[in-house]
Amino acid sequence: MSEELITLTAAELAARIASGEVTAVEATEAHLARIGAVDEKVNAFLHVDREGALAQAREVDAKRERGEKLGPLAGVPLALKDLFTTEGVPTTAGSKILEGWIPPYDATVTKRLKDADVVILGKTNMDEFAMGSSTESSAYGPTANPWDLTRIPGGSGGGSAASLAAHMAPLAIGTDTGGSIRQPAAVTGTVGVKPTYGGVSRYGMIAFSSSLDQGGPCARTVLDAALLHSVIAGHDERDSTSIAQPVPDIVAAARNGSASGMRVGVVKEFRGEGYQDGVMQRFDESVELLRELGAEIVELSCPSFTKALAAYYLIAPSECSSNLARFDAMRYGLRSGDDGSHSAEEVTALTREAGFGDEVKRRVMLGTYALSSGYYDAYYGSAQKVRTLITRDFEKAFEQVDVVVSPTSPTTAWPIGERVDDPMAMYLADVCTLPSNLAGNSAMSIPCGLAPEDGLPVGLQIIAPAMADDRLYRVGAALEAAFQARWGHPLLEEAPSL
Repeated sequence: MSEELITLTAAELAARIASGEVTAVEATEAHLARIGAVDEKVNAFLHVDREGALAQAREVDAKRERGEKLGPLAGVPLALKDLFTTEGVPTTAGSKILEGWIPPYDATVTKRLKDADVVILGKTNMDEFAMGSSTESSAYGPTANPWDLTRIPGGSGGGSAASLAAHMAPLAIGTDTGGSIRQPAAVTGTVGVKPTYGGVSRYGMIAFSSSLDQGGPCARTVLDAALLHSVIAGHDERDSTSIAQPVPDIVAAARNGSASGMRVGVVKEFRGEGYQDGVMQRFDESVELLRELGAEIVELSCPSFTKALAAYYLIAPSECSSNLARFDAMRYGLRSGDDGSHSAEEVTALTREAGFGDEVKRRVMLGTYALSSGYYDAYYGSAQKVRTLITRDFEKAFEQVDVVVSPTSPTTAWPIGERVDDPMAMYLADVCTLPSNLAGNSAMSIPCGLAPEDGLPVGLQIIAPAMADDRLYRVGAALEAAFQARWGHPLLEEAPSL
């Protein structure tokens, strides 16, 4: 039964738990056993909360026995990115500077998961403070891609995506600042959604770039992502950027997927030099499939999208230099050099030197420079103007189309270590995902096949306007069904042999 349980979708598993065919404890134990069997090779988890997960599962079973109403995902195990605070459970953000820190409170996302009786298995590996595209900047070692253990699983949320692809969890939570949910989903053959900015609370989510960061659902199917999205979304008065509007009916959209009559935009700036041939082949096939499903394909040009990478790498580091100033060795986390011979300023400097990795230091220095006197208008101010142009390009596009599609990532997963010493090559992995973060609209990545040249997953990105997240699920579900009819879905058929 254990082998069968880990291959079920979240929706299937929830139905079995609700009917009493399977207990939540059995489902949790099956996934904990899978973690124990394969995570030594994958390194998807930084902390496995075995006792906490089993306690949650036992409570779900007790509620069912008492005849209490259970939520749509009650008893389903989940992997939580280690950027969300969890009361009593270590939260590190993938950094040595927070090693051993035990938060005294739950993030809003964490609390909503618990209130929905979702079983949290543990915390997943990530690029340090969510800065990276490969999960190689984690202070606790890289995560491997279950499709090929010598390759990266994407980043910054590679641990969450890898936990899904390796069948260690049917659901996961990630965060997306420049593509950190969607790009890992693309290279691991899973589904990842960046909700509209403000659609999911950021309270208790350790900040990297506050105007860009957004938590969201990760899963193996579009329906599972919708069910999870509906659990964590909604207004939160503790988050000043939270949107006080009802969440669109994303679950109904996922259950009734259709592309018929939809106007789908294809942006010419989302192709060209640097795109892998197999990725473009699968993307072009996806566009033709949309046409067969009854969609109208519209060619678009969004010229400002070519400037998104440059704008992002001024805005995000600037905000990160401000947010990470709180890690000063005075209040929590690591403290180095506090031996009585150093001043407070020296202790802060020594702690940051020991606690922050190279990528974090690089971005803090970039951001501090961009915000410095005499450079603010030339760099940060100019980047914000470009951000406005990108938003306007999206607005013009959505006057003509319902959704926009593109490759999620220009390439499939690359070998671990290949781009570590080439930051620009690493940053280019997010060239298709960045515009949506800068504009604040919603976007999804779904698997659209394997690249012929290397047999690795390719992701298709679907982009919708702000607060039109239901369009993602409508089109995504229609495509998912068509893709499965065409080439199947290896991750839904059996757990990978690792």
